[in-house]
Amino acid sequence: MEPENLTIFSEFLLLRFSEEPELQPLIFGFFLSMYLITVFGNLLIILAVSSDSHLHTPMYFFLCNLSSVDICFTSTTVPKMLVNIQTQSKVITYAGCISQMYFFLLFAGLDDFLLTVMAYDRFVAICHPLHYTVIMNPRLCGLLLLVSWLMSALYSLLQSLMVLQISFCTVLKIPHFFCELNQMVQLACSDTFLNNTVIYFLTVLLGGGPLAGIIYSYSKIVSTICRMSSAQGKYKAFSTCASHLSVVSLFYCTILGVYLSSAASHSSHSSAATSVMYAVVTPMLNPFIYRLRNKDIKGALKRCFRMAAIKRTITPR
Repeated sequence: MEPENLTIFSEFLLLRFSEEPELQPLIFGFFLSMYLITVFGNLLIILAVSSDSHLHTPMYFFLCNLSSVDICFTSTTVPKMLVNIQTQSKVITYAGCISQMYFFLLFAGLDDFLLTVMAYDRFVAICHPLHYTVIMNPRLCGLLLLVSWLMSALYSLLQSLMVLQISFCTVLKIPHFFCELNQMVQLACSDTFLNNTVIYFLTVLLGGGPLAGIIYSYSKIVSTICRMSSAQGKYKAFSTCASHLSVVSLFYCTILGVYLSSAASHSSHSSAATSVMYAVVTPMLNPFIYRLRNKDIKGALKRCFRMAAIKRTITPR
């Protein structure tokens, strides 16, 4: 008997973490607070970089883009879940599910590529400081950003088109808080060998490639720092990449932890809970890491708020 297609079954059900009614307000408040912190924290980074001419450098250009991507990344999943909790619904349309999956993969890929580009920027700044302004010119920065967008868009488009080709059974319950690619493929009634092959191949290619680039960049950076004779020079060189290294470690460690825990437990609900780490928690923590460990960002925010306070005091009512 042929599996029925989604032309008939046009909706999915997102089961989230718990179906107990008394836990829904707690879950709603938890995710709403994390979402607001994420948006507000990343907007502060964008405000600091935009308002201070001293921060108009390649490093902060990419940081500003990373903050924008993190806002969009979180916005693809959390608002829909909050609306469903508020309306006591679990439904997401077929088109909505495919769109959510596309944009989630797009912004996740952009996060990965931007972190790699930022590692290259730190490599050039520390290993080739005399040629930094020549190498990291505005044209190259724009080209690196464009390539990151194109690679991420092609990756998410290919995965979405592959999902559009499969047929689904009558049970369209996704044990997750968003339309996650692997969970959708597992619901298919048709053969998914090609889908799984493409998923694993692209994950290794687009996940392992950037990670290898980051490891290579930092191996060269560490080697250069170790050859420095001045202790102050070593500290200054390390401090310029400490925030980025912290964010990279958080990003890859949470993703690795998610997949290791889901493989060990074989539980979809466990996978959904651990996915919160890289889908929600990591974008929320990134601006805190940069603000706490970066004196330039803290200084720019203080100057920005000071100027806003001065304008309020001298503006006639």
